[in-house]
Amino acid sequence: MSPRRKIKDSGQEPFVCATRPRPPRRWGLPLAAIIAAAVTVAAITLCALVLISHEKQSRATIKDVAALGYVRSFMTEFTSPDPFRANDYAERILAQVTGEFAEQYRQNQNAILVGVAQSEPTTGTVLDAGISRWNDDGSVDVLVVTKFTSKSPDGKLQLERASRWVVTAQQEGERWKISSLTPII
Repeated sequence: MSPRRKIKDSGQEPFVCATRPRPPRRWGLPLAAIIAAAVTVAAITLCALVLISHEKQSRATIKDVAALGYVRSFMTEFTSPDPFRANDYAERILAQVTGEFAEQYRQNQNAILVGVAQSEPTTGTVLDAGISRWNDDGSVDVLVVTKFTSKSPDGKLQLERASRWVVTAQQEGERWKISSLTPII
């Protein structure tokens, strides 16, 4: 007879215990942890995407404001020629232009100087400016409405005239420069 059978039949506890069945596994806590981790990852991803979108919009707004500020400043200076300092006026404008517009300005600089020197002092103001579009080359087209105010030679009559322009500005390094200036009829 085998020793197991002897212990079993004698009424004593078996020397070697049989494995007891495991209690059923609880899935609630691990499932809750997995769901919480998934929700956390989704929330962090969503926050990161919102932050990236916000930063892109913020940078675009800052770039728009910088371009508009420069174009407003340039157009105020451009529409305010001083006949007593015609050479300084032409040099300041020439320092702020680039490309084809700079070449045209250089070619016509003598005629511009004569025209400015013969004119009456004029004050130009920018009534409004807005970005029309950003071009693929990084330049920006800005629509500008200006008002010229000048007095007659005898000082009795004040003349005002409004005009509209499409100004193309592009950034060269850290500076903005004007590459095109087109009056709109």
